[in-house]
Amino acid sequence: MALPAAVPGEPGDGRTGPQGLLPVPNALREVLPDGGLRRGSAVSVAGGDTGLLLALAAGVRETEGGWAAAVGLPDLGLAAAEGYGLDLRRLLVADDPGPHWAEVVSVLAGAVELVMLRPDGPVPPKLTARLAAVLRRSGCVLLVAGPWPGAALRLGVRSGRWFGLGDGHGQLAGRQVEVVAEGRGSAVRGRTARLWLPDERGEVRPLQASTLQKRPLQASPLQERPDRAGLPQEQLRPATEPVAPRIAAVV
Repeated sequence: MALPAAVPGEPGDGRTGPQGLLPVPNALREVLPDGGLRRGSAVSVAGGDTGLLLALAAGVRETEGGWAAAVGLPDLGLAAAEGYGLDLRRLLVADDPGPHWAEVVSVLAGAVELVMLRPDGPVPPKLTARLAAVLRRSGCVLLVAGPWPGAALRLGVRSGRWFGLGDGHGQLAGRQVEVVAEGRGSAVRGRTARLWLPDERGEVRPLQASTLQKRPLQASPLQERPDRAGLPQEQLRPATEPVAPRIAAVV
């Protein structure tokens, strides 16, 4: 598999703000024990909620490097990713890595600051430990759509409802959710926040009075925002045509 050959900067060069954290949108900071995603860690998104996954990844645009990758997520919508704030010019996509997803993640971890992943089946403990070492060495954040053994942080959407549909007509205009975070150390007791994910403008913000007047559509706790665009089935490609990064480390 051919990979690009340049990366803007090296891991650990201070691009991610204080205390080695990758930024997240303001509305999500209060639910995270450190106020951001700790570099070199794995974070599990329960149920693989697409909206929450993209919202957590969107903060990568605030860093100097700003590169991210999506592995094993063929149904991820590019329009949805851009709507949450990801820069498509700095998004690498491996739609269908198959059984080689771990090797793809290992290589990309040295070239980007954040990887979104849906594993191809159960993850053996030895593989989890090997990838944990890769993350610690590179400083990359791994956002996993679903369970991940030993994840430092687990987040999920406990309840939610869509707004915008009337009696058989209308358009989805926003989703109210309750986000829950729990994990190890300072996160063990869990934190919650009620958010628009997204609101009528496609933004993530705390739940407050809104101008939305249309009837709510009840949704299951883990119902995902409908994707607005699919991704072609290619082994690895940039979402658009940016200047390609250099792979900093290959495992």
